[in-house]
Amino acid sequence: MPQSAQEQTDVNDLSSTTSQTISLVKRARAGSRTAFHQLVDIYQNTIFRMVYYRTRSRMDADDLTQDVFLQAFKNLHKLKAAESFRSWLFSIALNRIRDFHRKRLFRSMFKASSHDIDLEHGPDTDDNPEALEHLARQDFWRQIGKILKKLSPMEREVFLLRFFDNLSIKEVAEAMGKGESTVKTHLYRALKKFRKDSLALSLLEYKLQ
Repeated sequence: MPQSAQEQTDVNDLSSTTSQTISLVKRARAGSRTAFHQLVDIYQNTIFRMVYYRTRSRMDADDLTQDVFLQAFKNLHKLKAAESFRSWLFSIALNRIRDFHRKRLFRSMFKASSHDIDLEHGPDTDDNPEALEHLARQDFWRQIGKILKKLSPMEREVFLLRFFDNLSIKEVAEAMGKGESTVKTHLYRALKKFRKDSLALSLLEYKLQ
């Protein structure tokens, strides 16, 4: 099936960004702080949104996003392939988010577990309307959250990374440290659960528009 003009534009934009990223990573590895700051400019909003989905706090998302890039700067020499920089950033972010929830759980061990993210109400869009303008509908988040709670933790994370963070299957696998076949299996299971619910399916189609 031939690609639409928009789809082709998206592919070209992604290819251009990937080429730019590879060049900047190589320069940053060689010691260019300017190149690394340019990488931050490119990916900061993407990582912020990803963290904000999972913390629902602008303050925590700001702190964690800064920490992600600090860790990336310190460990850039460990990145094996420059073209994997984006998925590598997401893997760092996932680890920092897990640490965040473990610490929060420890502080509230006698209260309800905070390890499972409450997605029923979604991010507080009033807290950061500019960064999350496209997710401002609270009704959407209430409905989508109810369905996400039906997924296993693995299914939910794979689903979010694929459809909310817009990572490819390969990038999801790299970010989670899993095989592509494992990611596909859990994504299939998640989508199957969505398709059983007509409302869920309509919400998913709305998100993918």
